[in-house]
Order: sequence, then structure tokens, then C-alpha cells
Amino acid sequence: MQARILRLNLAGQPLDWLTWQEASCLYVRDLVTWSLGGIVQRVRGGFNRYGERSTLDLASIIACGGSRMARPRRRPPLTNRALFFRDIHSCLYCGNIFKSIELTRDHVIPVSKGGMDSWENVVTACRRCNQHKGNHLLEEIDMELLALPFCPNAAEYLALINSERIRGDQMEFLRSQFSRRRQQDWLLH
Repeated sequence: MQARILRLNLAGQPLDWLTWQEASCLYVRDLVTWSLGGIVQRVRGGFNRYGERSTLDLASIIACGGSRMARPRRRPPLTNRALFFRDIHSCLYCGNIFKSIELTRDHVIPVSKGGMDSWENVVTACRRCNQHKGNHLLEEIDMELLALPFCPNAAEYLALINSERIRGDQMEFLRSQFSRRRQQDWLLH
């Protein structure tokens, strides 16, 4: 898998992941203001009239300017992939670890009982626990959560959705912006 490039705004807030092609366009349009980390890729261009070939070194973290400062998302989109990574592929009822295909999204307060489809109301559950819980509140069937659901901030979300191919320098940068309780050992598994 090809490494992706972390794009920041001028204030150093993480925005999204870029392909090397998207990053190359930002470099060529002179929108990259500063960069951090190692070189992800060297892009070779054409030859000039003197026979010299142009090259472009793409850093793993780039900050981009523009006519106005881009803002990070207030609430990251809720996807099963990000949810399962947030909960470290563990069922938050039985505590066992599963493959993604064996996991489901469970609403702690069921939608039919007024629960929302939001980060704070959904957890990763194995099929067995999800079927056992069904359309009930936890106190109705004497089940407990092993951890409380939470909404990841922008840096945490970007680490979640790219966790399989994130570089060390990118993770170090993002981890510095994680919530205090998650800075130490979250996503190290």
C-alpha cells in the first residue's frame, strides 16, 4: 500500500489524507507553505531544454495555504471502519477481539427508543452480543459496556481511517493532538 500524505491547514490542524498525485498538484500550484517529516515519494517530471529532469520531493506532512484557512471537521463522519478501529476491533460487551467482517454497529440506546446514530451512542459489537441485546436498553437485560463510546477529534479520526498505512512521523504528529486520555496507548495495538 502506498503511503498517504497528511494535509494540515496553516495553523497545523490536520484536515485529511492526500494521494501523492493530489499533493503534487498542491506543490506545483505553490500552495504548500511548510512541511514536516520524511520524504514519502520523489516525483520525476519532464526534461528541460538543457536535458535536466525536474523532480519534486513530497513530504509526509504538508501545510497548505490559500485564500482562506481551511477548518477541520467539527464531527467526523461515522463509518463502521472508523468505529471498529476506535474500539480496537473489540466487542464492547464481551471484550473479545474479532475481524471486521464479524463485527456490527450497535446502538447503545436503540434508534427505536430515541437513540441517535452518533459516535456517542454506537459501539462495536460481535454478532452474538448484538443479537442478544437486540432492541433493549442495557439495564433491561443486565448487560454492561466495557468502555464508553466517544466522538474522536479530527486528529484521532484521521489516525483511525488510515491506521493501517500511517507513517511513524505522521502518527507522532497526530498523537500530539489526541485527547489527553488517549495520548498514551490508544491505537498502538
